[in-house]
Formats: sequence, structure tokens, C-alpha cells
Amino acid sequence: MKKSCLIIFISCFILFSNCSSNSDTPIIEEEIEEEETPEEVPNIKWQNWYLSVPLNRGDGSATSIFYQDIVKDNLSEQASKYFYKNNDDSYTMYTKFTGFTTSGLSPLGDKYCRTELREFWRGVQSTADNWSMATGTHILETTLKVDYVEGNGKTIVAQIHGKESAGISGNPATVKIRWNSGTIQIDYYTKPDSGKPWTSAFDDKINIAEVGNDIFTFKIKIENGKFYYGLVCEAKSINIDYTLVYDYVGNGYIHENYFKTGNYFGWHDDYEKAAQVTLYKVKTEHN
Repeated sequence: MKKSCLIIFISCFILFSNCSSNSDTPIIEEEIEEEETPEEVPNIKWQNWYLSVPLNRGDGSATSIFYQDIVKDNLSEQASKYFYKNNDDSYTMYTKFTGFTTSGLSPLGDKYCRTELREFWRGVQSTADNWSMATGTHILETTLKVDYVEGNGKTIVAQIHGKESAGISGNPATVKIRWNSGTIQIDYYTKPDSGKPWTSAFDDKINIAEVGNDIFTFKIKIENGKFYYGLVCEAKSINIDYTLVYDYVGNGYIHENYFKTGNYFGWHDDYEKAAQVTLYKVKTEHN
């Protein structure tokens, strides 16, 4: 009996000692760092663009729609036929010849109509604020798909456009990226004859690749005054790295510029035929 009591006493003492020892051991709490959620980058930074649609703004010229109305989906019923957001966050850009062009009312057979984005490169809502090829690097990457083009099968999907400014006359469509029945073409102005302006009278054309109606990304880069292009179309296994086309500054080009992208339809023979482009992403860089 005494032996049993002694065993019980020793067992209790050991248990008590263990409890005491455990209670004196400090508990170190491990700090768990929460992962920061990366900021979502929009496919299009709307503050850097405005939209032109071929609707009469009251004076016969096309209607301009600014980023606030695009972001808030505040387009009129008429404008929404030409530009609207899809369920996958892409945008449909539909157009046809209506006569209402960016330079005023036009009869059949004269000018062309567009549903197109025009760049505000620094987000300043002014067409007077543009960039120069003489300084910095300027990049446009536009991802889109041409759904259909009726008529002659031609629409311009991206541009570098020159701008008239103090001491510099003319507004040249310096570089045009054209979808022509599925083929991507570059139409670019070259140095004019002495005393002549930069116009299509001195342009060259290059056929790049066939993309059909598949999604593609066209890249434009101006670096050290030179124009480079790139093209990616996964469905067609096309991956063309930046390729030099023309030295603009070296050939005396001095215009300020802005990028454009969208659906500039190359048809003006009737009011029925149309073209449609789906725009997925637009990225610009200016350094």
C-alpha cells in the first residue's frame, strides 16, 4: 500500500513539473505576411485616348467621345451602334461611310469615315499636346481582330499621324497600318522632294504577313528618330521582332505626332457597306 502511494505521488510530481515547465516557456507567435494583391492594369488606359465615330456633331464633322463617357458607358444610342463593350472586355468598333468625317462633311467618293481612337499621350485632354520623334522612345502595341471588311476589303487599324504646330504646316498620315483582305500592310511616307510637304505622293508600301480574321498584335516603335514595326499572331505562328523601316528624323521629318488605332474604313462608294474590328488591348509607352 505504501509502495502504491509512493508511485502515485512521484507520478503527480512529474506531471506537475512538466505543466509548470510548459507554462514558463514563452510562446513565439510567427508573423504571417499578407501577400499584396497586384494592381490590375487595364487593357486600355482611357484617359490617354478619345474616340471618333461617324455621327454628325452638328457641323457635319464626326463626333468626338471623351474618356469619361467611355468609362461610364455613357454613349448615346446612336454612338453605341459604332462602339460598344463586349462580355470579354473587348470593344467592337463598327463603321461605314456616313459622310461625317473628322475633317467635315464629305460626299461619296471623297473622304473616309472611321471609328477610331486618337491618342492623348500624357492624358492631357488637348490635341495640341503631342510628341516628337526627335526625342525619346515612343511605342504603340495594339491587339485586335478584323471581323469583316466589306467593299474593297481595306481598313486602317493603326497610325502615326503628324500634327500641324507652330512653324510646321500640314497634318501628314505618316504611317498607316492597313488590313487588306487579311494581309497586314505598312504604308509610310518618305522624304519629299525639296520644298514639298510630307504626303502620300512620296509613300512606300510593305506587305508584312497574312493574319486573316485572327487576333494579332501590331507594334510600332519610334526610337532615335527611326520607325520600327513588330507583329505577333499566335494563330498563324507569326512572331516578327522589331524591324527597322525608315529613319524619319535623319530624313528631316520635324512634325509632332500622335498614335491612332481602330477601324478607319477605306470605302466611300456607298452608304451601305461596313467594316468591323474588335479591339482587345492598347498599350503605349513614351520615354
